[in-house]
Amino acid sequence: MTELVIVSGKGGTGKTSLVGSLAALSRDKVLVDCDVDAADLHLILKNKIQKTSEFTGGKQAFIVEEDCTNCGLCPEYCRFDAIKHEELTTGAEKERYWIDKHACDGCGVCVRHCPENAIAFKEVISGEWYLSDTPYGPLVHARLGFAQANSGKLVSLLRQQARLLADKRGLDLIIVDGPPGIGCPVIASITGAGYILIVTEPSMSAMHDMERLLQLTKHFRIPTGICINKSDINPVLTSQIEEFAKNEKVRILGRIPYDPSVTAAQLEGATVVEYDVNGASESVKLLWSNLTEELKE
Repeated sequence: MTELVIVSGKGGTGKTSLVGSLAALSRDKVLVDCDVDAADLHLILKNKIQKTSEFTGGKQAFIVEEDCTNCGLCPEYCRFDAIKHEELTTGAEKERYWIDKHACDGCGVCVRHCPENAIAFKEVISGEWYLSDTPYGPLVHARLGFAQANSGKLVSLLRQQARLLADKRGLDLIIVDGPPGIGCPVIASITGAGYILIVTEPSMSAMHDMERLLQLTKHFRIPTGICINKSDINPVLTSQIEEFAKNEKVRILGRIPYDPSVTAAQLEGATVVEYDVNGASESVKLLWSNLTEELKE
């Protein structure tokens, strides 16, 4: 079983649109959207959700007001300023303490130091993950809740579910739409992968992030290739990317020109290889041909 992960150091390089096209060109695979903070692969794959499961990513603290003596000790220990205090104008109590669930980091320090054991520490539902059917094969994806952490843990869960599904259905390929950046969700997306495709574009910020990503994949010793999207918008920077790849002994697997049909395809909820047969579509097909060669090695 081979796991192909497509990543981009910065957002907006066209990574997800490219993954959608690779989904249309490939066969016998499981698709995974690991960009759990802003999942959007399902928008171009016409998915139908078959299964929904809750994701418990961590714990949060809750003050049990009937046990709280309003000693005021807990705010001194909260480095996230999540414990709030307010004066009451009605009722027997003159004040109360409560915890802002959006600010609580779930560290548990307040629980440990409460002298009255008046702070509960409960697991919370941080989001949902889904198993969907698409015209191109099964899709595993998720939605992380507002202001929720542990996206790396959710990414690992999605990849685990994708492997189980691929094994169950006898599929040999997993295509992962990874999150942008180089942080925890990205590391959770690429560790143990079979091949990494970095999607970049000829801009200074994209080049910088591509270099950081390549350092990351080299650290984990994962075979890596590069695709230059919108390669014709700045030929000078495209040449610099090619020179960098040559010096790093990394293969440029694709050069996709800027093509308005990509945007038109998105508006139609389709992939560019289905929408158009020229321009970017032909370049994506060549990219997939080069990728299949790499995956066989």
